[in-house]
Amino acid sequence: MKKQPPKQYYSIREAEARCHVNGSTLRYWEKEFDEIAPRRNSKGTRFYSEDDLRIIELIYHLLKVEGMTLDGARKALANKKTITGQADVLNRLKQVRAELESLVEMLDSYESPVRPPHADDADLKD
Repeated sequence: MKKQPPKQYYSIREAEARCHVNGSTLRYWEKEFDEIAPRRNSKGTRFYSEDDLRIIELIYHLLKVEGMTLDGARKALANKKTITGQADVLNRLKQVRAELESLVEMLDSYESPVRPPHADDADLKD
């Protein structure tokens, strides 16, 4: 199967699903944060770029996870390079955690064969 190239633009529904934010929140944040600038067609339909979605995910993290105010998030975005690096590390750590949890589940479901007794084990009992 041929791998498709990543999309260049996403609809507001796709942005909602990916960023776990509803459309009204996206439109509100668009007014509050100049960094979010989706393209619009002649009908006014929004199309979000990959960069827009990363910024939305970052804003979500700052507001919902870190508990910042809108003003605090604006100030943090001014220092976007540091914040983006932290968000990337956090996302990678979440992926690693999910992989580790998957491995633990696999290990828990694995039944190891019974180990035969060795002469060395008798020494340990004394």
